[in-house]
Amino acid sequence: MSSQFNTSVIILAAGQGTRMKSTLPKVLHAVAGRPMLGYAMLLARQVASNNVAVVVGHGADSVRTYLTQDKAQFEPFLVVEQSQQLGTGHAVQQAYPALIRHSSESASQYVIMCGDTPLLTAATLMALVSYHQSQGATLTLLTTVLPDPSGYGRVIRSAGGTVCRVVEDRDASAEEKQVSEINVGTYIVEATFLEKALGQLKPQNAQGEYYLTDIIEMGVQEGKTVMAWVTDDCLETTGVNTRVHLAVAEKEMRRRICERLMLDGVTILDPDRVVVDHSVTVGRDTVLHPGVILEGETHVGEDCTIQANSRLTNAIVHRGVKILDACILQESMVEEDAVIGPMAHVRPGSVIHKKAKVGNFVELKKTEVGEGSKVNHLSYLGDTWIGRNVNVGAGTITCNYDGYRKEQTVIEDDVFIGSDVQLIAPVTIGAGALIAAGTTVTENVPANALGISRTPQTNKEGTAARRRALLDPSVLPANGKTCQAEDRPVSTPVVQKPPESS
Repeated sequence: MSSQFNTSVIILAAGQGTRMKSTLPKVLHAVAGRPMLGYAMLLARQVASNNVAVVVGHGADSVRTYLTQDKAQFEPFLVVEQSQQLGTGHAVQQAYPALIRHSSESASQYVIMCGDTPLLTAATLMALVSYHQSQGATLTLLTTVLPDPSGYGRVIRSAGGTVCRVVEDRDASAEEKQVSEINVGTYIVEATFLEKALGQLKPQNAQGEYYLTDIIEMGVQEGKTVMAWVTDDCLETTGVNTRVHLAVAEKEMRRRICERLMLDGVTILDPDRVVVDHSVTVGRDTVLHPGVILEGETHVGEDCTIQANSRLTNAIVHRGVKILDACILQESMVEEDAVIGPMAHVRPGSVIHKKAKVGNFVELKKTEVGEGSKVNHLSYLGDTWIGRNVNVGAGTITCNYDGYRKEQTVIEDDVFIGSDVQLIAPVTIGAGALIAAGTTVTENVPANALGISRTPQTNKEGTAARRRALLDPSVLPANGKTCQAEDRPVSTPVVQKPPESS
């Protein structure tokens, strides 16, 4: 864009969005993990050399809160409230004087766009601006061509190709309804003309609303050059008015994200079945299997494998990690060459260090697993610190909560913990210690010690047979004696031959 054009942007985000049937303001509905308004704001910042005004109305407080939370990405901008939603023209009437007051220098042109068109790209918007300037136009609108334009405003052109007017579908004649070029709702307008036109807008309709499209006919009547630039990607111009439209936008945005990742060197086995948020990064030579979901601020390194139906939310995964089927990782970190799963649940605050293993049906919460350590099967570890080269046996549980507070368990380097062990926090297992299977640990275990807490085993002969007789006498043999091992019948398995091939 030439430096002689000082551009401000107005984003229309005040609509109630009644067809969304939601208490959430329409522009805050997310597409690929980002509110729709966020896409418009980032796009505006790429085009604007001056300030950006966001017109809010329905749910204004919620919209302000979102903009404040992410203001570092969007600044400079100002928020203008449209207390009564009286149409798009009225919204621009509120924004224009606010931009004049809050801008260090006057804009020479204004881009007006909607907050509910998340698929619109910077390339298209910049092309619109460039075309407007090359034609010396006073007003240029973005249009597209639809196979079925029913319900949309038709763009009526002169024989020379300039725009005469935009006619709404309900007001169009039979001939005008044959026109397939529609108005998208994005404009670029010369500043002097916009100021004058806004002052002349009147609510000339049954709804009592001020239509921004009326300035098109004003320009034509004054002999101004009014042009339209047609984008050949009608999907890009989709305005989200219903949940059906939202799903269309979601699918297309995720397709774009997967395409970008694949072009950057990521293997996605089935892009239609992989969900990746806009803010996720994935390194080269990583493989994503079907059903993988990567959400929020998740970052996956190079040479990783994430198998089917695993879900990562705000997770950091370093190079060479393998995440097997059906794992959940939340707000946690996994270092190089570790293996997770299958079917593991890594909850917030957990760290799995290099070459560690967290296996089948293991749940971690706020737990650090040291380098080379293994928690292979059926365990729950909460508020736990594990050193290097530790083996945690199947069924081990750290009992970290006493009903009032949570305590930590510390397991130092080179510890071996047998199966079915309960560690009652707070407790420390010293380096090199051995904890026998079935032990309940209530006190610290010194380094290199054996920790064991079992009652002596007692075998009472014949008790099992007498118990069965009490419950069901029919299980005793005819002679009334207890079955010995040699009395038990030996069954011979029947091996069936496979059918011969013909």
